Amino acid sequence: MKVFKRAMAIALSACMVASMTAGCTSGGDTGTPANTGTSETGGTEAGSGDTTGGDTTGGSAEGGTINVWAFTDEVPGMIDKFKEAHPDFNYDINTTIIATTEGAYQPALDQALAAGGADAPDIYCAEAAFVLKYTKGDMASFACPYDDLGIDTQAEIDKAQIAQYTVDIGTNPDGKVVGLGYQATGGAFIYRRSIAKEVFGTDDPDEIAKIIGSGSQNWDKFYEAAETLKASGYGIVSGDGDIWHAIENSSDKGWIEDGKLVIDPKREAFLDYSMELMENGYHNDTQDWSDAWFADMKGEGAKGIFGFFGPAWLINYTLAPNCGGTAVGEGTYGDWAVCAPPVGFFWGGTWVLANKDSEKKEAVGQIIEWITLDCTEDGLQYKWANGTLNGEGGTKDCVASATVMAMSDGTLDFLGGQNMFDVFGEANSYANGKNLTQYDETINQYWRDQVRQYTSGQKTRDQAIADFKQNVAANLDVTVE
Repeated sequence: MKVFKRAMAIALSACMVASMTAGCTSGGDTGTPANTGTSETGGTEAGSGDTTGGDTTGGSAEGGTINVWAFTDEVPGMIDKFKEAHPDFNYDINTTIIATTEGAYQPALDQALAAGGADAPDIYCAEAAFVLKYTKGDMASFACPYDDLGIDTQAEIDKAQIAQYTVDIGTNPDGKVVGLGYQATGGAFIYRRSIAKEVFGTDDPDEIAKIIGSGSQNWDKFYEAAETLKASGYGIVSGDGDIWHAIENSSDKGWIEDGKLVIDPKREAFLDYSMELMENGYHNDTQDWSDAWFADMKGEGAKGIFGFFGPAWLINYTLAPNCGGTAVGEGTYGDWAVCAPPVGFFWGGTWVLANKDSEKKEAVGQIIEWITLDCTEDGLQYKWANGTLNGEGGTKDCVASATVMAMSDGTLDFLGGQNMFDVFGEANSYANGKNLTQYDETINQYWRDQVRQYTSGQKTRDQAIADFKQNVAANLDVTVE
């Protein structure tokens, strides 16, 4: 399964309804909604409205259709599994999938929410890059508090020990939880064992964590390690994007406060950290999601690269497919480990929301509760963590519930037999969800573009900052001083 801000997966997202045979219209990059209807026993054709169904459980006796909007097939696939596990759930699912490429998803979702009516989304998804728009920002008024879906929200959050940063992000201005995720995306440092042994004499995660300055909340020891690696012909990271997400999400302030642009000192320091990587040859100067970035995962770049910063999804859906092998000894497969990073951060995530105007709140609540809060072995998160959602042997992933993580086995051959939950479970507790804004996706792009122009010698530091401010002022409804 995929991630929330998984650019490659998003770019490839297409129409899908698992175990269903309904047709699919053109969607994806064109921005045209891909509508997938179902017609299962006890329900109706997609979009035809509610009908009376047979005897059911869990408050779904009325039957009808639930409209789901998403930007990948991930959540729709989960809902398919929910229906398989709950055969008495008497609702059909009408799915609309629109990729986030070219900015197509948000405008279409906004229009559908505003239009209302029988075709409006009952359940919809938002990723970390723009979720605050739907939980706290311009479109927050459409989000239904989980309490109004028949969920005992706070009690279930406490029982499942949901990662706090995901709760903070999913809480509306009135203090009500309106969105939660199923996956935790707290970040760690993912490094090559063979390089660690050669350069530092050990590949032990606890020892490498000390070497790169784990928990120091600064980058001093990390750059000392970079110098040591350079002496042996290695880069510490592939490109400056590899440290950006750690810097961005460990900052004290977000980009906007009280309607004004704010450049947190930690984010401004990215200019200097990026230049230090460039001037000292500590990386291969790649851009994330480029072919050169993927080549470094195989060990085929200009120089060997020690590691990458990221959550568990980066391992499962990016490093593993691009490591050059599928078993230990092939490519870099099995030559990886994870350790605690210098600063706590998260990267990505998908939040599941409900429409306050939905006429099927109780049924919607059953689905959302199973995805985001159920911490039993029958819930989505347990199956997700243990790779059993589609049967034994699937991909294991980190989930929002610490209770589930404690019940689960995160051992991966890709990590040389390491249990990744030991590191990522703690990483989730350090992540900060209070420094996001609804404009992050756009502002981050402006910022990173200017930083690259600075480090490549095209602009001075001051000019890069000035041009960044100008871009924000010219394109967003934000006060820039």
